[in-house]
Amino acid sequence: MKFKKTLSLKQIASLLEVEYVGNPNFEISGINEIHVVEKGDIVFVDHPKYYDKALNSAATTILINKKVECPIGKSLLISEDPFRDFNKLTLHFNPFIASKESISSSAIIGENTIIQPNVFIGNNVKIGKNCTIHPNVTIYDNSVIGNNVTIHANTVLGADAFYYKNRSEGFDKLISGGRVVLEDEVDLGASCTIDKGVTGDTKIGKGTKIDNQVHVGHDTVIGNKCLIASQTGIAGCVIIEDEVTIWGQVGTNSGITIGKGAIILGQTGVTKSVAGGKSYFGTPISESREKLKEMAEIKRFLKQRKKS
Repeated sequence: MKFKKTLSLKQIASLLEVEYVGNPNFEISGINEIHVVEKGDIVFVDHPKYYDKALNSAATTILINKKVECPIGKSLLISEDPFRDFNKLTLHFNPFIASKESISSSAIIGENTIIQPNVFIGNNVKIGKNCTIHPNVTIYDNSVIGNNVTIHANTVLGADAFYYKNRSEGFDKLISGGRVVLEDEVDLGASCTIDKGVTGDTKIGKGTKIDNQVHVGHDTVIGNKCLIASQTGIAGCVIIEDEVTIWGQVGTNSGITIGKGAIILGQTGVTKSVAGGKSYFGTPISESREKLKEMAEIKRFLKQRKKS
């Protein structure tokens, strides 16, 4: 998530009321999670296990809960609670603004796009040309939809990420400030849920077709010309490359990659990253031919044992 204008380290430290390490005029242009950080971004880290990863990431300002040596060319913000202060930044630079109308006056809707009754379109939404948005679809603020997109009834774009910190008093939510982006010629079935990114975009690529009742988690990126069948659940921060086919009732772990042209057969649990151009099945996942051989061997073994 980028700021509307570049701010200084001192300005951000003042906003959060924390100490800083580095040039007070050090430039900061946004905040992002570790997997999407760029030069100028703030990233937060609150566990020693991930200190090195954050300090060595592309982020140039690290919001951290311990005084450590500052890497050359970077700056630090020393916070008692980086999670809380990261939320404070999200709320300050991207505050929630309640809608006062079903279709926001700030939304941009392209020519020949059909909006059916009872559709909600939030603030600053952009919808391209020749789209069809069916009844009871909900499109949260800042979503971006390309041309020739079809979205069927009861689908929700832009709900918050399922991301919580477990505290003694209960679960503390990480505030979502990202977007959902649908490229041209995407079709979404009925009752799909596409969560927005925490700081970046949840993206669905050109020509991808998604069946009914599919869930796509925060910050997931789905490539071009993918087919995803019903009741599939895709976790957050997953990368699905181009021309992947995922059959019904598949579930994935977060943070994995499914390679280009892979085929994931129904009811598979994608527990790890898999290479493209192959067919996969089962839980834990393996190549479908190998998995079917294993199942045949188990069946043969049990049959022999029953005879003996």
